[in-house]
Amino acid sequence: MDNTEKYSHWEDIASYDLGTAEAMFDSGRYLYVVFMCQQAIEKLSKGLYVYYTNLEATRTHNINIVLSPLFQEGSALHAEISTFKNLYAPFFAELLAYYISERYPSYKERLSSAIGPEQANSVLQRTKEAFKWLQSQKK
Repeated sequence: MDNTEKYSHWEDIASYDLGTAEAMFDSGRYLYVVFMCQQAIEKLSKGLYVYYTNLEATRTHNINIVLSPLFQEGSALHAEISTFKNLYAPFFAELLAYYISERYPSYKERLSSAIGPEQANSVLQRTKEAFKWLQSQKK
């Protein structure tokens, strides 16, 4: 597979995860909405990483760690660094907390009671916006 095909694979599974987040919202499973939002952005980010670096995706769930090399001085997406740092990096850090909460029961209980329909919808809408922005970064 070339880098474009690898990117497409990551994009397909990321889109599936985003659709799953929407289905979880419709069924009222709000903790899973935010978890699947994290998964969708992580996978699309890994697709961009593979596309631009010609390396396998970094083995981490931290979206900012995956994306940071792509926005460094001299890199393919450096022109977008302020958008990344100011608009999306803080949101991606928030998404990491949702991944961690799903994997660790003590966090899951606390977060589960804090994620209601308004919070889940907010995360879902911001994820859709970030997803489109990330897709636009594939030149």
